[in-house]
Amino acid sequence: MTENENQKNLNQPQPRTGDAEGAKKPRRPMPRRKTAVPQQGETAEKAARAPRTPRKTSAAKNTRTTGGEDAAQESAPALKAGVRPPRRRSAAAAPQAETPAKAAEAKAAPAKAAKQRTAKTARTAAPQAPAQQTAAKQAPAKAARAPRAQRPQVGRRRVFPPVPQDEKPCISQTLQLVGKKPPTMRSRASAHPSRSTLRMIPLGGMCEIGKNMTAYEYGSDIIIVDCGQIFPDETMPGVDAVIPDFTYVLENRDRVRGIFITHGHEDHIGGLPYLLREFRAPVYGGRMTVELLKYKLDDRVPGLTKSCELHVVEAGETIRAGCFSVEFIHVNHSIADAFMFAIRTPIGIIMHSGDFKIDYTPINGEIMDLQRIAQIGREGVLLFVCESTNIEVPGFSKSERHVGESMAEMFADARGRIFVATFSSNISRLQQIFTAAERHGRKVALVGRSMLNVFNAANNLGYIQMKPDTLIEASQVDGFPPEQVVIISTGSQGEPMSALTRIAFSNHREIEIQPGDTVIISATPIPGNEKPIYKVINELYRRGAKVYYSALADVHVSGHASQEEIKLVHSLVRPKFFIPAHGETRMLYQHAELAHKLGVPFENIFILANGDIFEISKGSARVTGFTNGEAVLIDGSSVGEVDNSVLRERKLLSDDGVVSIALAVNARTGALAAQPVVSAMGFLYDSEHARIEAACRQHLSNAVTRIVSSGHKVKEAVASGQMQGQLRSFLYERTKRRPVVLINLIEVE
Repeated sequence: MTENENQKNLNQPQPRTGDAEGAKKPRRPMPRRKTAVPQQGETAEKAARAPRTPRKTSAAKNTRTTGGEDAAQESAPALKAGVRPPRRRSAAAAPQAETPAKAAEAKAAPAKAAKQRTAKTARTAAPQAPAQQTAAKQAPAKAARAPRAQRPQVGRRRVFPPVPQDEKPCISQTLQLVGKKPPTMRSRASAHPSRSTLRMIPLGGMCEIGKNMTAYEYGSDIIIVDCGQIFPDETMPGVDAVIPDFTYVLENRDRVRGIFITHGHEDHIGGLPYLLREFRAPVYGGRMTVELLKYKLDDRVPGLTKSCELHVVEAGETIRAGCFSVEFIHVNHSIADAFMFAIRTPIGIIMHSGDFKIDYTPINGEIMDLQRIAQIGREGVLLFVCESTNIEVPGFSKSERHVGESMAEMFADARGRIFVATFSSNISRLQQIFTAAERHGRKVALVGRSMLNVFNAANNLGYIQMKPDTLIEASQVDGFPPEQVVIISTGSQGEPMSALTRIAFSNHREIEIQPGDTVIISATPIPGNEKPIYKVINELYRRGAKVYYSALADVHVSGHASQEEIKLVHSLVRPKFFIPAHGETRMLYQHAELAHKLGVPFENIFILANGDIFEISKGSARVTGFTNGEAVLIDGSSVGEVDNSVLRERKLLSDDGVVSIALAVNARTGALAAQPVVSAMGFLYDSEHARIEAACRQHLSNAVTRIVSSGHKVKEAVASGQMQGQLRSFLYERTKRRPVVLINLIEVE
């Protein structure tokens, strides 16, 4: 047998015992035995009879069992990138060697083709020189040490496309720890950042609608944008207002160069009286904003306006404050003199949107200055902070003129008096009401203190166009026929003390609803205010009035931008970094997704919480710490002194009432000196009053007797709360209600 025939027989598979010749049966896959490769100068038959070299246990065995150190390092990133690791193979199945041409071809070809070529090479390999064998032995080691992208895809390895990870905007750590963080936290960032670091610190307006306040800081200079308030919700009984925490600003008051106000709504200026009575800083705003601020400062702190530095700024002007330059850009909103700010810093431009909409047919003023916004966008904007109030509303917001057209039709159909409830600060709405009233020969009366203040401010600035005899006093309403009167009032959100609510429930001293009156509630309910608004509407219907509200007619348009308007501004600004603001948490998330669709990478979008310290330095941005960002509650003259315990006690008092006990005991013996006196408020009904009071007196007498007989003092039992707890449990057994229990102990000689 020749050498070539011998080699051919070695490479051919042998038939299995018991198989019929020529029969095609499926065979179990068997591991391929390692074929002996003839060395130079010996025959293939001699090589086949030579003893087999023992299998190495270092690299080959580790690769099969544990994967080895290199294999472990390779498989870990493969799993992260979505690539399946190679299946385990024995050393016998590994390829013996590849020529350089074959190896290069295997790298470039798909994995399946590489596998076929490798198997073919293993079956038909020719005798190699010792130098070639050495290179072949070193090839796997070099491949293991090579970078992932350069390793040949051979053998049974299967390659899958990487699985993309879920991309999300950068969420602040503070926001993720809502409800877990202590009430007071200090910044972990440096107290004095380097000259190349820009800070933004939102103290209000994040994950909420209201009490907007933002501090921008660079080096030793700080400016503040807006300082608003928010009205309390049902979890804050007795609280008058909620304002931001000024701790960070007061600790750095000597570095504050100015306070800039975007517009005159309460959620942007309501907190200024409380801030300006702590320290003085120049305040910059539009004409309407400054006029409203004067009324508010004198109302909260008489005489405060004279000691404050208030500056009126027109659209297009730029104010220098330390290293900051703030340009006022005109925007449309539901109040006159609203602005977007272009804040120039040593490292870039910040665009702070404030509240805005794009109204192509505004009632007062001009269209939003989109051209100037586009010019600044072409310069390059480092950071864009944009409101998110109507991010859930598709399309464009309607023009204010649309409401005037609807209101004119309602005025034409009305036969009796017309009541219009709207936001007092909506000057454009007031103007349209006056215009419709004069068209139909009606006089106009204003009801509500805030309505009078805003009207006086707007009228002094010339924003209200009307005839001299159109306006009348509320006391003169009864002197005109019903078809000649229009009454503008506050209370579009169903506030308990508003003018419309008091009129609906006959609590107003001068005006009440009569059958045949028409009531127009020109506003959309703020989320959470639906119940009080519908309560007022129901009462108006009971008194015979015809009511128009947002669910029935086009009586209101929003002053905030919808999705398409926000997209337009984003496309003009084109920022590097983006922070959604002025919205609840879900709104901020949706705004972040919208910005990403418009081209902002998720790693450049940040969703912050109040108090987070956001820094931009050397082209990168991150949240470096946090400061006090909790809400401060205003209760009468108390600022920030209302804590959770007070609110909890108020809720308990409103739930089940209070029971007060007066105990008179002998100071020497500890026995009762008189019968206990039981007083209850908001707890006992008339049918159970006498029975429960008698049972309480008997229970207290027995409790005092047990305490004295056991050698303890009644004073200690009252001080520890033991007697209160026992009486509360006793009352719950009798009434299934848990009142607040107060015990007053009097010791007599």
